[in-house]
Amino acid sequence: MFLLDCSEIQPIINFIKTVFLLIQFAVPLGLIIMGGWDLGKAVFSSDDKEIKAATGKLIKRAIAAVAIFFLVLIVKLILGFVADSGGSDGEGEAKSVFDCW
Repeated sequence: MFLLDCSEIQPIINFIKTVFLLIQFAVPLGLIIMGGWDLGKAVFSSDDKEIKAATGKLIKRAIAAVAIFFLVLIVKLILGFVADSGGSDGEGEAKSVFDCW
């Protein structure tokens, strides 16, 4: 049976965790800021039709931001269920990448 040493892949795992964290927070924040910018421009133009369109766009972006935020959590949850829960072989070596996470 192939045993994986976590120290070999720990830099890769740390990089992936950092990318997940950035996606989880930066993308939703950017979407909300862009939606607020569009709404602000529409309010300053004083056109009711444009304000209504910008409000709809802001709502869609806010929903997408919430979905992206929770998507990372859902992926982590699914990976946790899929991971082999066998633990280690008694010598401290993990059996899968998920055990190293």
